[in-house]
Amino acid sequence: MTGALERAGLAILGRLDPETAHALALKALRMGLAPLPGPVSSPRLATRLFGRDLPNPVGVAAGFDKQAEALDATLRTGFGFVEVGGVTPRPQTGNPRPRLFRLTEDRAVINRFGFNNGGLAAMQARLRAPRPPGVVGVNLGANKDSADRLDDYVTLVRGLRGLADFLTVNVSSPNTPGLRGLQDRAALDELLAACAEAAEGAALAVKIAPELDETALRDVAETAAARGVSAIIATNTTLARVGLRSVHASEAGGLSGRPLFEKSTRALRLLAGMTELPLIGVGGVDGAEAAYAKIRAGASAVQLYSALVFGGVSLGARIARGLDALLARDGFSCVADAVGADLRGA
Repeated sequence: MTGALERAGLAILGRLDPETAHALALKALRMGLAPLPGPVSSPRLATRLFGRDLPNPVGVAAGFDKQAEALDATLRTGFGFVEVGGVTPRPQTGNPRPRLFRLTEDRAVINRFGFNNGGLAAMQARLRAPRPPGVVGVNLGANKDSADRLDDYVTLVRGLRGLADFLTVNVSSPNTPGLRGLQDRAALDELLAACAEAAEGAALAVKIAPELDETALRDVAETAAARGVSAIIATNTTLARVGLRSVHASEAGGLSGRPLFEKSTRALRLLAGMTELPLIGVGGVDGAEAAYAKIRAGASAVQLYSALVFGGVSLGARIARGLDALLARDGFSCVADAVGADLRGA
């Protein structure tokens, strides 16, 4: 019955403007009008990341719940962890609408939100509210009109340390002009050094773009390790438009979903050969096979967001159960044993 109701809900939402549909989906989650089975787990799925125990390695990526408005419910949908945001120090409205597009034929999404959010104070208030057990991260960004972007990140780290299990330094959104320049080695080193000092031991991740070449990926890997970063998230959305069929293919913004899978997995695989840091694979995870491929390519965990547009919030639980079956099929006793299996020829 729950599956039929979710499919009916998705059909209705699919007829609406995508941003309106997104807001209604979050409202339905808050009201309990969605499958809420609780964390899906097994001895094979249980893993550890950011010094925290995860029931499974399948997470919600930043962008799904920008304001942490449905955090309680999202933690009950079956995912192993949740990342909210992106948040900036000051509230900002983001780019003009329309700024979110479904590419149904391509199982993809283009967004150019521009870090629309209620700011640091609103995020702090929501994270201080009681919530169910679960691992929660916050994605950090800079205000579009900021005079000092490094200070923006430091302000966010100081304001959110202790309120979340990890903080993601997002230097890869394509929708804030100039932000991706912070991935350059010198700029990234200065930024991560400042954030690490401000974090006072809190776990930090850094999220990178899929367009980085091997030299740039090695720079990120070495800089992140040197500055005590806990994980690298690979990757954010892409600006590429290859082989798309949708009428929305030419819209400006970051492309996510199925077309990003190969590019993001290539970056992940290269990073896995460059660093011992845990990696989180993002981009095109829309089923258990895709999640498993990311893990075998070097990811300790995966995240998804765009696939929820087409598969509903129950998708996380379905992927986790499917992943459990795949691990069992191939004789892995736990997720950690499968991480990087393709690199080892296992």
